[in-house]
Amino acid sequence: MIQHDDSSPKYMQIIGYLKKLKFIRWLILILVVLVGLNTWQILSPSANSATVPVLYMAPSLKRIGQTEKIVSRPSINIFAAKGEYESFQLVIGARAGGLTNLKVSVSDLLGSQGQTIGKNNITLYREHYVYVNHSSPNPKGNLNPPLGIGWYPDGLIPFVDPITEKPPLPSELKAVPFDLKSEYNQPIWVDVFVPRNVQSDEYTGNFIVTSDQGKTEGTVVLNVWNFELPLKPSLKSSFQFWDNKTYIANSELLKHKLMPKDVNPEDQQALIKQGLTSADLGYWSGANTNTCKMSPLPSKDQFQKTAAFYQSDLFLYNYTADEIDDCPALSEQIKHWSRNLHESRVLNLVTMIPTPELYDDGSGTGRSAVDIWVLLPNMYEQATDRVAKVLKKGDKVWSYNALPQEEYSPKWEIDFEPINFRIQPGFINQSLGLTGILYWRVDLWTKDPWHDVQTYQENGEYFPGEGMLVYPGVQVGIQGVVPSMRLKWLRDGVEDYEYIEILKKLGRGDWALNISRTVGKDWRNWTRDTNMLTAVRSQLGAEIDRLSF
Repeated sequence: MIQHDDSSPKYMQIIGYLKKLKFIRWLILILVVLVGLNTWQILSPSANSATVPVLYMAPSLKRIGQTEKIVSRPSINIFAAKGEYESFQLVIGARAGGLTNLKVSVSDLLGSQGQTIGKNNITLYREHYVYVNHSSPNPKGNLNPPLGIGWYPDGLIPFVDPITEKPPLPSELKAVPFDLKSEYNQPIWVDVFVPRNVQSDEYTGNFIVTSDQGKTEGTVVLNVWNFELPLKPSLKSSFQFWDNKTYIANSELLKHKLMPKDVNPEDQQALIKQGLTSADLGYWSGANTNTCKMSPLPSKDQFQKTAAFYQSDLFLYNYTADEIDDCPALSEQIKHWSRNLHESRVLNLVTMIPTPELYDDGSGTGRSAVDIWVLLPNMYEQATDRVAKVLKKGDKVWSYNALPQEEYSPKWEIDFEPINFRIQPGFINQSLGLTGILYWRVDLWTKDPWHDVQTYQENGEYFPGEGMLVYPGVQVGIQGVVPSMRLKWLRDGVEDYEYIEILKKLGRGDWALNISRTVGKDWRNWTRDTNMLTAVRSQLGAEIDRLSF
């Protein structure tokens, strides 16, 4: 047996070498493990920032292009009054490789005082892109040009059926789940309704976007001001369904602070609870710029009998004739119609420039034959002195929108900037003393409205989306109709109008109107800067909030 001298220098040298070798082997092993873990992280979809959804929280007045480059911005601050809807967009972006099986969920909003705004007050829609293949007219020297041919987000596919409060039925288009191609975006429209009974506070909620490749989270902070918007808007309006005059369709308009023109008397009680303030009597004379001819005058009894079906506190009017400025021979007939309407507590509405021949209905009361003069921007500018006179006389003047008829005013076709829809109902109407807004139709659909939005043509010109503010619900699995993004912007304009109206009642009307005119002075002078508009809205809200404590 060979004996080893454990204390010999040579032996100790060998032992030291082996220990060093063992340490190196362990070090190599650790490095291999670390490299392996890092490699797994690179390959793992849930941990790779290059493949998980990119989340960009965007304001409501920004349209998001399908392939627009976005950066990660997973949080947003919004401000709203009680009883108000406030919106923003949750934009999901896909990096290289794309995303599959995308879903979105939201939490309750939690306040600092322990109060909660339930997630049932948050409505989600997937924004649907439509293609405009013929631009709106763009005359030389246009101060408000259309954006032209291309893809636009407009229709809103709901996550939940508003009637059943369940996911929509299987259909051609669905909100979730969905896939997203590489380098593409998908915006989600978010409506937050602030309940009337919550405390003024800061509320925070989370959004979670999941996919087969991983998930991303975002945060919304809702600041609730210490005042409330009324259920029934101060701004009068008349928006017309031609083919969808149903309770469900009218309810959708009321959610957006706009009054349906035609209301079934049997539905009025339920609709009043949703904010209904007015109804049209429904006697159309047939007179317009093409006919210059009125149908036989209904009797006083006919008007009174129809008016009796409606509650006495509803604002009743009759849309009698349309754009009859070139029909002076109709003046006497208009007077006869108005006298019969007036005896039935019904106001006479006509789209025309105020005309001296109609400043007296002939009844001996001095009342105008037209109670509500409704004007396009170019009509208004032709007769500003007459508008001032009838307003002073006590008549009402409304604005309306139909086709791009000049180069300077807001337009409501799809291929115009979002601010076009919001600026008219609120700031311009308030600045000019106009108390209502009218639109001739909201359901002018092509044979395939979710894919073809070339709704109106005239003299070889195209007007994409004209007469169409809602989409049919059948293609998205619900009853009734669903809103467009343009309808949401109009609603926000009605709420802007309300802010100024509240400040008038608080003795700050002059200040509010001066602020309003910095963004929407008149039909020619209005901002295209969405940041400026939202800054003014914030000023108005902060002032009401200050005065409400």
